[in-house]
Amino acid sequence: MSTRPDQTRRRKRAYGLGHHAEWAAVALLSLKGYRILARRYTAPGGEIDLIARRRDTIAFVEVKARPTLDAARTSITPEKVRRISRAAGHWLARQPWSARYNLRGDAVFIGGLRWPLHQQGAFELRLG
Repeated sequence: MSTRPDQTRRRKRAYGLGHHAEWAAVALLSLKGYRILARRYTAPGGEIDLIARRRDTIAFVEVKARPTLDAARTSITPEKVRRISRAAGHWLARQPWSARYNLRGDAVFIGGLRWPLHQQGAFELRLG
């Protein structure tokens, strides 16, 4: 008996959870005064869940949903930071107006039934 149907179900469930988590993150950031510039930005070698601007800062936001906030907090790996940084560099190269802004790597963590947690400067972008 193959496990492919189980894997497919798990992937679909994870994909759906990711969409719901991103919507929650968008709502939270919007309430905090951020303007969403891009969702699911994909570039060669990386992806960014959300790109948002507030005042003089552009935040490249990773959204992580896990059963607990602690599990979500520990799920951003160095490899993930490299991929986000690569995609951020790609986005910045195509947005010359963004050069005057401060840049930051933020995260929105979602765990269980708790309110999403926005952590500014959750990781250091590695640009250039």
